Amino acid sequence: MVDLAIAYRIYPGISKTPAASANDKFTMSRLCLQSFKRALGALRVKVWAILDGCPPAYDDLFRSQFKEDELEIVHLNRVGNLPTFSLQIDLLTRQTESDLVYFAEDDYFYLPDSLVKMVAFIRSNRDVEFVTPYDHPANYDLVGGERHRIMPFVGHHWRTASSTCLTFLASKEALVNVERHMRTYSRGNSDGSMWLALTQKFGLFNLQVHPPGLRTFKLWIKTWLWGYRQILFDRTHQLWCPIPSLSTHMEVTCLAPVVDWYAEFEADSGKKCDLPACSSSNSEKP
Repeated sequence: MVDLAIAYRIYPGISKTPAASANDKFTMSRLCLQSFKRALGALRVKVWAILDGCPPAYDDLFRSQFKEDELEIVHLNRVGNLPTFSLQIDLLTRQTESDLVYFAEDDYFYLPDSLVKMVAFIRSNRDVEFVTPYDHPANYDLVGGERHRIMPFVGHHWRTASSTCLTFLASKEALVNVERHMRTYSRGNSDGSMWLALTQKFGLFNLQVHPPGLRTFKLWIKTWLWGYRQILFDRTHQLWCPIPSLSTHMEVTCLAPVVDWYAEFEADSGKKCDLPACSSSNSEKP
């Protein structure tokens, strides 16, 4: 047995505007993967690298970071975002290497020992099932009067959140329990509405949390359309995130608040950030 089973999916194309190496996906991928490796600390891991249409240099990149007995490389022919997420579920529900699983995407940058802290947090709290490393800016501008549980642990405050993206830690048991619902993402659901059906349940009717508006209405409809079974017939699940964030999505408009990510990128790569937008103001809390 190992401490953590990981399915890491990667695609060689660039989407939107990354906050570093905006015109070079391989360089950004290397920056993110190296930070991910440091985030693992001394954890024992099994990694499935899902390479979706990647050239051979990506194989070498993963082999430079993980030992042969830690790594399995899965090659796909540009099948896209939805099938690769479904494959992550397949791999992580069927594996017998660990009772903890991690969904990883190629455009996240991590602080050192991030995964060590996350694993320690989930193992120290029996009621914790899902943990994201990413304190999403939407936690502050999408929902309003939401009530949170908060726990201090290993130098962070950990609080419950309504939703996140598709990079997260889970117990294998919890993943198996919600597998059917999570697969709705690969059939057209969004990540936000997928998570809301898991975490909100009756909170979806709370107008203080979800104030009336077109954006809220569309999200609410999609949550019910894809998640009515989950909402009506399953219990509420808790998703936790650290404050300050342990990781950030690389999209320039979605950097996690408080942390000066550009300084972290520069310290990690030894190079100046290559975007005109680089400034500490972009990493302040929205």
